[in-house]
Amino acid sequence: MSNHKFFLRFLGWWVCWVAFGLLAGIVRAEIGSTNQSGATGSFATRAEKSFRSAQKDFQKDPRNPEAALQFGRACFDWAEFAENNDQRERIALEGIVACRAVVALQPKSAAGHYYLAMNLGQLARTKTLGALRLVDEMETEFQTARDLDEKFDYAGPDRNLGLLYAEAPGWPTSIGNRSKARHHLQRAVLLEPDYPENRLNLLEAYLKWGEKIGAQREFTATSELLPKAKKEFAGAQWEVSWLDWATRWKKLQMKFAEFGKNMGSPRTEKNRR
Repeated sequence: MSNHKFFLRFLGWWVCWVAFGLLAGIVRAEIGSTNQSGATGSFATRAEKSFRSAQKDFQKDPRNPEAALQFGRACFDWAEFAENNDQRERIALEGIVACRAVVALQPKSAAGHYYLAMNLGQLARTKTLGALRLVDEMETEFQTARDLDEKFDYAGPDRNLGLLYAEAPGWPTSIGNRSKARHHLQRAVLLEPDYPENRLNLLEAYLKWGEKIGAQREFTATSELLPKAKKEFAGAQWEVSWLDWATRWKKLQMKFAEFGKNMGSPRTEKNRR
């Protein structure tokens, strides 16, 4: 799975993680709406099978960084389909252990830092108390992954940092920051403009923020991209991503139509600034 998306929700004084169904991915997260689909049974079975296989390899040779990395990634993927928080927590903790082993053995592994952050996100979804600390650690790990390889997972570090800053509560509660969110979401599109998740995230953000010029630009770009992307990102490994992307695109088309009715022209908006 490559579609990872994270949504944060503030409840009382605590940050809680909620699923949109995967990516995401997975952040996206990519953590997504596909968990609500009747088609997820086969996806879950496939994810569990990969988890079991990777777990055996890791247990045989826990100091093998590649085995640890594959297990850490498999933990994130299977946690997407966890039946409850207890199961998700157990899986995420195994993934965190594996990814910490990767970064201990290979400190410059962008993938190790990246999937450590992703598994921390899965763990945070199960928490109320302690979620804020996990969010801070996620930010650090995504930043490290970005410094090491900004194009990893189709600009995944910038993509997930953007989502983190966009959805987290702002200062002094947490790290939420619209300016940072915009920078990283735009950067993800700049680095990997043909990856649908990056375009969808930025379009969703522009609509949420009421930025018509940006929304119009991304809506047009996404409309042109998706037919071509369907051919590029093809095969069984992309089925769950396309299930999510298609659902989100349909909602975005409706939101954009309504958005256009409620806003003035781009020129009018520009003049108001």
